[in-house]
Amino acid sequence: MKSHSPSKEQEPGAGKASDSLLHGSALYKEFLAEREEILKHKWIESQKAGYDIGFEKALLDWIVKYRAGWRKTRRHTQHNN
Repeated sequence: MKSHSPSKEQEPGAGKASDSLLHGSALYKEFLAEREEILKHKWIESQKAGYDIGFEKALLDWIVKYRAGWRKTRRHTQHNN
């Protein structure tokens, strides 16, 4: 069965220009900032537990406990700059 999601080889316009557009987008920057917070949370919680809790557990825990407040603070900070 053929996959419907195109790979880089199948995308004629995929290249440096589209990559720079993606990496410069506000959405991508927001994704990277949120991912960084999740990774920090993963490290802290893993240290507390004494073992690597894994990304998925850290992600779900961070979303439930911190995401709303983080987004509110981030929006407030961005509007005031």
